[in-house]
Order: sequence, then structure tokens, then C-alpha cells
Amino acid sequence: MNSQPFSLLGPLDLHLLNQGDHRRLWTVLGAHLVEREGVAGCQFAVWAPNAVSVCVVGSFNAWNVGAHPLYPRWDGSGIHEGFVPGVERYALYKFAIETRQGAWLEKADPLARRTEAPPRTASVVWESDYAWNDAVWMADRGRIPVHKQPLSIYEVHLASWKRKPNHESLTYAEFAEELVAYAVELGCTHVELMPVMEHPFDGSWGYQICGYYAPTARFGDPDGLKYLVDRLHAAEIGVILDWVPSHFPGDPHGLHRFDGSALYEHANPKQGFHPDWNSYIFNYGRNEVRSFLISNALYWLEEFHIDGIRVDAVASMLYLDYSRKEGEWIPNMHGGRENLESLHFIRQLNTAVYAEHPDVLMLAEESTSWPGVTRTADSGGLGFGFKWMMGWMHDTLEFFKRDPIHRHFHLNELSFSLTYAFSEQFCLPLSHDEMAHGKGSLLQRMPGDEWQRFANVRILFAWMFAHPGSKLLFMGGEFGMRGEWDHDGQLDWWALDLPEHRGVQRLVARLNRLYRSEPALYAAQYEPAGFEWIEHNDWHNAVVSALRRDPRSGETLLVVLNLIPQPHSHYRLGIPEHSEAELVLNTDASDWGGSDQRILHHLLSEPREAHGKAQSVLLELPALSALFYRLKTLQ
Repeated sequence: MNSQPFSLLGPLDLHLLNQGDHRRLWTVLGAHLVEREGVAGCQFAVWAPNAVSVCVVGSFNAWNVGAHPLYPRWDGSGIHEGFVPGVERYALYKFAIETRQGAWLEKADPLARRTEAPPRTASVVWESDYAWNDAVWMADRGRIPVHKQPLSIYEVHLASWKRKPNHESLTYAEFAEELVAYAVELGCTHVELMPVMEHPFDGSWGYQICGYYAPTARFGDPDGLKYLVDRLHAAEIGVILDWVPSHFPGDPHGLHRFDGSALYEHANPKQGFHPDWNSYIFNYGRNEVRSFLISNALYWLEEFHIDGIRVDAVASMLYLDYSRKEGEWIPNMHGGRENLESLHFIRQLNTAVYAEHPDVLMLAEESTSWPGVTRTADSGGLGFGFKWMMGWMHDTLEFFKRDPIHRHFHLNELSFSLTYAFSEQFCLPLSHDEMAHGKGSLLQRMPGDEWQRFANVRILFAWMFAHPGSKLLFMGGEFGMRGEWDHDGQLDWWALDLPEHRGVQRLVARLNRLYRSEPALYAAQYEPAGFEWIEHNDWHNAVVSALRRDPRSGETLLVVLNLIPQPHSHYRLGIPEHSEAELVLNTDASDWGGSDQRILHHLLSEPREAHGKAQSVLLELPALSALFYRLKTLQ
């Protein structure tokens, strides 16, 4: 059978691929089960422009190089393709590539939709027959703009969230039962999965990806991941995926020197090698590479019904000199350090995603002061929907690790973030990076005795939810895990048998539900009108206080933090108007493991000036506590 004339790629596909704007490469490249002239088999296609020849080898031809050659297209696109009769789903395969240096390479399919479980590296012929049940969720997802909703993210590394008694990983189906039930109990709006794309090295946490289009086989087949997403949607929980377009590893079966040349990466190590991660940097100036990556983002959104993508290591993509010394990088055409090709790719990516799916989330892990990360691409921004607020994370954790005797003089570490909180649409991250690399757990960072450490964790979470911006919390933090995260183990679930840990978990669930039910906490969380300081310089008492508002409805919450282990009796606090206040949360309550010191649940203001306000209330502030009151203006 002559396989050369048959192709899944039409003229438009080739045009878009060569222009760097193909958005669905997975539909035409890779392995596809088809029927040709009445014969069932598989159509293979791969981009390898510098190869002398390409063959497909696999379980169907005893891995015999030369048994099934692929034909280079006549149009110079660099694509090799061919039809192999009799190949069925689950067949194993790779591409055998003859390089111009005379070597033969065996490479996994860059567009493979399934792979063998590591350490095996073959691609697997795959066609999904999953029937989705989330039509209502998908239809309703964009009903309310994402920036007008609460967004509380629970970040999860599947392999170490929970394991079986024999230490084996759970399957996607088992996560669909246990993780979904737990996320519902926790009250989060979204679960963020650290990279689930296939990766050879467990210790990379998924960030060194070889199979960009294949969910890791560690937990089951691709339809298992779809089932997990489906069950989360049934529980009204969105799904965000970590995604790594910044670098890829040099494993022999992967993208590195794919056809014997620097195809996906730059040839010059000053541009194409990343010293931080010992990995290779995508060549964003190559149109076919941009098509590969943009298609990949859309693949997860469309084929797996993902609700958002968190783009990893954006800062490393923006700067040519990122983590490099003088002489180790090449300036751009203007002599600057900005990566112009990467900037073009990022804007093109976000434009394409939002054009196709305006109801999804695009989040940037960006740690510098680059302006306009969340401005639209057509207005000169990068086009993301959200940016991680790394400054808030750093300053806040720096403050909370201080001995309370010194906190009086460092209140600016809590307040400084509000000077720029509305310059971007920020997400407040307490992510996996803050629970690893020898930093210890959140609980380990806290000063004082056992009671004070847990009280500090409770205030930290209260401040996170009181601060403008969406929220992200890495697994284990929600119950005050004692030890640092271990990617080879599992969370310390035994700790939930102890009341102090269970109390922290219940508090986080309560904060999530308060956040979701109180428009004052989310309706204007990216707008200056949604926040007002009452006092952030009370260095004598180490008390900070603020108002959170929904300017449209007028609903207002008063938040007061006592940041030292001494209570304050009859603390006078100014408020803007004659009001009554009802307590809605007290982190010192016994429900959360607090001391349950007596406080006032209802307050009535009086016409006495304090903190520059004409009205004021008297508060009882327990040691190391946060209080939330709902204010109602009186005539």
C-alpha cells in the first residue's frame, strides 16, 4: 500500500504551522487511528526537518528500523508521515530518526497522547472514548467574570498527596473519590495540579516534562485524568494545571536535539540552556515551536476540560540574563536583556487562549517587577489573567517568622504589599516552593511555644484571606503539617487525629466559606475601593486593622489582627460611620484550637474619635488572634 499521498494535514494546517499560529496540532501530528481504503491502521506524522530519514518502530513491527519508513512531505515543511496498517490502540511506538551525522535516534512522539509508565519511555497509540458529564459546569463557567468571583486554590502534588498502605500511588479514579471529597470539605473553589504531563524523573515534581501531550501514566490512562476532572466539576470545583513552556530536560528520548539538531531549543547554550534546572530553553523565535506550545495549552483546555493554566517560571522567560553572569548571555537586537521572542510568544499564547476560551484562567508565576503582566496584550501587557504576588508571600512569611518581641518594629512587612496590590490582578501564593528546599513547613517557621506556633499559623491564614487578591495554599499547609513536604512520601494525615491540627484545617475550611459567602472579600478584591486601612502603624500594640468592602452593595467587613502573644483589653478602634458590628470569625475560638478568651460578639460604635475616624468601638483582642466583624451602618 502506497502511504505517501495520504495525510491528515491540509494546506491551512501547514500555513498555520509555518506561521507559528497553529492551535490544534494534536489533531494532525502524532499517531491517529484511521481507516484507509477499507484498511484500519494508524497514521503517523512527525516534524523532523533535519532528519535524513524517519521510520516508525514499535510493538507491531518488532522495533525493526526500516520496516515502516515515513515519507518526507514534498512541500519542505519538514514533516514525515505515513500509514501503517493493522496498528491498534495500545500499540507501543517511537520514531527512529537518522541524523545528518549518520546516527540513529529513537525518540518518543512529541505529540503522543499516552506514554508508558516511567522508567519505560515508549509512546502509546491512544484514542479516547471518554463520555463527559460536565456540560452544565462548562456552560456556566463563564456566566460570571472570573475576576468577580472568589478564587481559592488548593495546590496538589498528586504523587505525594496520599499513598496506599504499600506506598503505591493512588490512581486517577481513586483521587476522584478521595481528593474530590477532601476538596469539598476544605471549601476551595479550585484544585491546582502540579504538572501531570509525563516526566521521567520523580524528583523534578513534574517540572521536567518529556511528554507534553500525555498525562503521566503513573496514575492510569488519560481517560482516568478526565474522570478526575469530571468528578471535580460535579463537585463544583475547577481544575488548574501547572504548565512548563520555559524549559525541558535532555533525556535521550525527549525533545532535546530531536532530529540530531537543536530543533526545539536554541543551538547556542547562552540562549538554549538553563543553568538553574540543567535543562533546555525553547526557541520561541521558531514558528513551529510556538505552534507546538500554543496547541499544547489549548489541548489541555479542550481535551481535558481544564479551567485554567498556571504558567511556570515566567520570569526566566522574560529576561535573557536570568540566572546568568556577564558574558553568559546574548543581548537582544536592541542591546537589552528582554527576551523579545519570548515576549511575542507569551502575548500570542494568552491572546489565543482567551480568544478561544474567554472563561478560563491564565496565571503567571512571575517574581519580578515586570509591568503589565495582567494587562491585555493589545495594550502592551503580557495578557495574563492573574499574577502570583511573590512580594506579599516573601514579606508576610518574613514577618511571621519573627519573634513577637520584634514584630512591633516590622509592621511595614505586612502593609507594604498594599502599596502595589492593585497594580496587577494578584493571587496570593503559599505554594510548594515555600514548603521545600530546606525552608521547612509553615508551622516550623513560627516562633514561640506549641500553642503560639499554631496561633500564628491561624493568623497567617486569616491575613491571607483578609488581604485583597485570590488565594493559593499548598497541600499540608491547611492543617499545619509539622515537617517539610517530602515528594517521595505523603502528607502527615495522622496529624488530623490531633486537635490542634484538625482545628487549623477547620479554620481554613471556615475561611474558604467566609470568602465565598461575603462579597466584601471578593467582589472588589482587585480594586482599591475594596480595601481601606484603619491602622497599620500601631507599633506599640502590634495591632493592624482594615476594612474590606463591596463598593456596589456597601457590605463591609472589619478585620483586626493582634500580632503578639499578649491580649489587649478595651482596645479602641476607629470606624468610618455609626455602625453595629457582628462577629463572624475569631481565630482564637476553641473550634480552631484557640484559647477561647471571652470577646464581644456584638459591638455598637460611639461618637468618639480614634484613628482619624469620628466613630469608634471598643474591642477585646485575644493574644495572637484575628477577628472579623460584619459592619452594618446605622442612621
